[in-house]
Amino acid sequence: MFLSVFDIFKIGIGPSSSHTMGPMTAAVAFLRTLRQMGEQQLELNEIDQIEVTLYGSLAFTGKGHATDRAVILGLMGFEPHNLDLSHAEKCLADLNVLKRITPPGLPEIAFDPDVNVIFDYGPPLDLHSNGMKLCVVGARAVIFEETYYSIGGGFVMTEAELVASEREGDIDLHREQEIVGYPYPFGSAAEMLEMGKAAGLTIAEMKRANEAAVLGEESLTRRLDDVWQVMNACIERGLEKDGELPGGLQVKRRARAIHQRLLSSTGSNTQQPHVANDWLSVYAMAVNEENAAGGRVVTSPTNGAAGVVPAVIRYYVDHCVGATRDGVDTILLTAAAVGGLIKHNASISGAECGCQAEVGSASAMAAAGLCAALGGSNEQIENAAEIALEHHLGMTCDPVKGLVQVPCIERNGLGAIKAVSAASLALHGDGSHFMPLDNCIETMRQTGADMREKYKETSLGGLAVNLPEC
Repeated sequence: MFLSVFDIFKIGIGPSSSHTMGPMTAAVAFLRTLRQMGEQQLELNEIDQIEVTLYGSLAFTGKGHATDRAVILGLMGFEPHNLDLSHAEKCLADLNVLKRITPPGLPEIAFDPDVNVIFDYGPPLDLHSNGMKLCVVGARAVIFEETYYSIGGGFVMTEAELVASEREGDIDLHREQEIVGYPYPFGSAAEMLEMGKAAGLTIAEMKRANEAAVLGEESLTRRLDDVWQVMNACIERGLEKDGELPGGLQVKRRARAIHQRLLSSTGSNTQQPHVANDWLSVYAMAVNEENAAGGRVVTSPTNGAAGVVPAVIRYYVDHCVGATRDGVDTILLTAAAVGGLIKHNASISGAECGCQAEVGSASAMAAAGLCAALGGSNEQIENAAEIALEHHLGMTCDPVKGLVQVPCIERNGLGAIKAVSAASLALHGDGSHFMPLDNCIETMRQTGADMREKYKETSLGGLAVNLPEC
């Protein structure tokens, strides 16, 4: 399947693309199916209640990722991309009193969050570790149920869709994309480089041509600008706020204080040469503190890794010589091309492959994008992505208490630093290197498959179980 830049960069809310945005989107899809069935004479007035069951990682870290809250909001008709947080909070407060919801286009239905959202801590469903079932129940029986899987980055599939996608996974990607008219249907980094060489185009130019074939140039430019504006606004909010993050870990926001110290020391002779790393870290931490607080973010390619690409873009804009507005689009388009390859050939999901699939993928995307914006060749860009991903291989996803805070916030800062270092190393070379990006992506997939479940976003191993004793 062709992955648009706007599949990789989705505007939504924190704290998790797979555990918050995905379940909310699944609930909205469930309502849509119910309305369609109602048009086909399903007796919707026979529905007594709705039940939601969360399995696997969605159960183990669901509370920390606000999965229950997300599903409930989805059943109320809220969607991640346009969620009005103040209105949503009022609706949740009303639900806690009334124990009833009125989904859009459906009759009022009994729903008690403490009863009708079930966390199943047994084995995960067979097809994926992020599974959930939604069903509507009548007086004597289940009227209708559907199983959904949140497969990372806010992507959601029904059970039938996931089975079909696995069955058709070996379909030739070129043939599939050429049919629908994408001019540069690369399915691997090797193909991407070959097409770029044959056409005399950069990766960003090929990605732009693919997007414009569907959206048109004007819409594409406007939507790219929207993505960057939301990213940058998230950085700004994070740099302005103090206080403690929700969830019970008593983790304090640090981005604002670090930012103020950096501003006060700018231009002084006390500033160390590695201050660039501090700027990268503070931009990334600002985003992920906002994400942890449930704020508006852009999946990049996930919420847990949402700070890396915005931090590198902000670093490019504020600190790099010769930065331009077109350079921002180049970063976004190139990063999305790399992110699409990783998702298609491996994973961007922490529940599937650990944090190597989240921050590792984000770092590879950001490295490629920055290398492109600074004038790198396609071969140098591919090398930059490979360097960044290679040095995240094996990274586990072990959020303490299921919250996207420790180690996630700082990890985004380090992912941004690695991205810039990878881009710089690649630019010092000629693009030739030993390990191709495709092989690195495959290694990440294999490593994720071999990784024990307790290290894949279940909070059952790693840092999540090695906590301070005081």
